[in-house]
Amino acid sequence: MKRKLLFIVLAFFSIYVFWGSTYLWNKIAVSQLSPFYISGIRMFSGALLIFIIAKLMRLSLVITRRQFFNTAIAGFLFLAFGNGMMVWALKYIDSGFASLISALNPLFVVVILAVINKKRMQPMTIVGISLGILGMFLLVSQQELNFEEGSTIGVFMVLSAVTAWSTGSVYVSKADLPKNHFVSTGYQMIVASVLLLSASLILGEEWLAPQYWENQVSISLICLVLFGSIAAFTSFNYLLKVVDTEKVTTSAYINPIVALVLGWYFLNETITVQSMVAAGILLTGVYFINSRKRGPNDAISKKKL
Repeated sequence: MKRKLLFIVLAFFSIYVFWGSTYLWNKIAVSQLSPFYISGIRMFSGALLIFIIAKLMRLSLVITRRQFFNTAIAGFLFLAFGNGMMVWALKYIDSGFASLISALNPLFVVVILAVINKKRMQPMTIVGISLGILGMFLLVSQQELNFEEGSTIGVFMVLSAVTAWSTGSVYVSKADLPKNHFVSTGYQMIVASVLLLSASLILGEEWLAPQYWENQVSISLICLVLFGSIAAFTSFNYLLKVVDTEKVTTSAYINPIVALVLGWYFLNETITVQSMVAAGILLTGVYFINSRKRGPNDAISKKKL
């Protein structure tokens, strides 16, 4: 019993801190390396490690054509487009700021589900969406942001990434994927790595050899692969099996706070009063959305970067 409790505590620490830290690690990495190149290297390294671990655990890597097609779609939405655009956006906006916009993911999901299922939204959902829109407006309307070059395109990129994540969440909830989530993630990562590195070549990004990377950039990439991708995602799937889903989704409130604090402490990012107010309103909206009564069609699979 004590051992299980320890695993649960460590798993929550993983999805709270490691996922919240990915914004900082990506921000540091993109300061020297090209965004699609970073993401491609991260996904390829993560996939390689996952497949090695899966073989050591004697997990079957055999999947059907349909499952591979679905994992390819998920890999594109979650990791290639979603992660790629987010990392690119961090060239223009602060990591903490990006994390707050990313918190809109549950809002986007319920809107997509409402459109697909053609059902009226519950009052709690409407309140949550309204608060989310208000928080988003307060966040992006700050005068300080308007003077930063490229901030507008950065916000657009984050919103497009959130749209891809939300669409992927809805798609995966109904798709035929490998039963083992670990194996499924490996295939998603390998597909995403091919797409990201291909995009990097097409766009003419500079491929800087690892021996020329700054120490902090190398450490960030290692943390992204080991902690941000493998450890956190494995912890997430473990928690879904042993605790209530509502408790697992609390990471949606903790991740932005972790990202804001880390960006302020390590990168000297500014946290304005308006940002704090916007964060409070936005996360309250997320709470209302997550606390609504769920129907059979509301099941989603949540992915992080």
